[in-house]
Amino acid sequence: MGPHPAVAAIRLAVRRVLHDVIDAYAEQTGRAGHAAPHPELARAGAGSRRGTLPGRPDTDTPLVLVACSGGADSMALASALAFEARKLPVRAGGITVDHGLQDGSDTRATEVAARLCAMDLGPVEAVAVRVGREGGPEAAARDARYAALDAAAERHGAAAVLLGHTRDDQAETVLLGLARGSGIRSLSGMAAASGPAGRYRRPFLQLDRQTARTACLAQSLPVWDDPHNIDPAYTRSRLRHEGLPALEKALGKGVVEALARTAQLSRDDADALDTWAAEADRDVRDEAGRLECAKLYVLPPAVRRRVLRRAVIDAGAPAGSLFARHIEEVDRLVTGWRGQQAINLPGRVEALRQGGRLVIRQS
Repeated sequence: MGPHPAVAAIRLAVRRVLHDVIDAYAEQTGRAGHAAPHPELARAGAGSRRGTLPGRPDTDTPLVLVACSGGADSMALASALAFEARKLPVRAGGITVDHGLQDGSDTRATEVAARLCAMDLGPVEAVAVRVGREGGPEAAARDARYAALDAAAERHGAAAVLLGHTRDDQAETVLLGLARGSGIRSLSGMAAASGPAGRYRRPFLQLDRQTARTACLAQSLPVWDDPHNIDPAYTRSRLRHEGLPALEKALGKGVVEALARTAQLSRDDADALDTWAAEADRDVRDEAGRLECAKLYVLPPAVRRRVLRRAVIDAGAPAGSLFARHIEEVDRLVTGWRGQQAINLPGRVEALRQGGRLVIRQS
């Protein structure tokens, strides 16, 4: 008798990602990749844990870390990684981040690390971070968490870090982007692979949250339910427990699936526009590399604004502090020129029009 359907689903999702990681690692290092279990592994059985071949050093195989909070999504992910890594030429470890935002968080992080070790994952770390205040509590916690995961990946030489974001998380992200009015890139939600060299992988974006929870129940995995996830003080929590249920009540079931599908379609469109903008950027500059307003003017607005946004970021504006209204003001220097003064932008960057050229520089 095979595994529970939910367990089979999460394992399949993780297996597909591990195959991609192994192939990418083989291409990067020039080693031959083995997407299927190596014959020696099959003979070695349980004595060759974490997918290493007998007599071969661990550095011959890529290390994949799972970011685990102890919640149902990440515990299901950790269990699937531990299971699949035993059959493939890949090492598997885990990282849990203690944000220090709740009483007993350090004890809980230690417990999660112990559970990961019990799954035969290694290396395993519990990392404490200091959460700032910039951008609000949710954004600050996210920034601190990713900084810790980046550092851990660099420290251990990890080829990938797996994240437990589900289709439900994707739907919430799309709605948050829609509420901000941030454009098509924001509506594209989370990518299946993101970060430096595609470091962050999200195997569960096509699976719903209930599948992960069911997989934990089927395997008797203890999970921790973060009280912040039901705290109405947090925007995402209100959206999860009030907003999405209200939408499903008004529009019927299938809202989550439709939003996730919208994310993928939006991502495809945004990627195409980004590619177009990168090509257009070379054609709208003079011999000195300055942006020519006449050439910018004839570009489609979506392409032109991407060119302008990239130019502003290249000049030193922090991407996270640059909003649509900033780019709209810069765009008016091209499309609605009335002798405006220089526009001040985040990062002490200014944009001004001089002699038919758009000058974007540090002020």
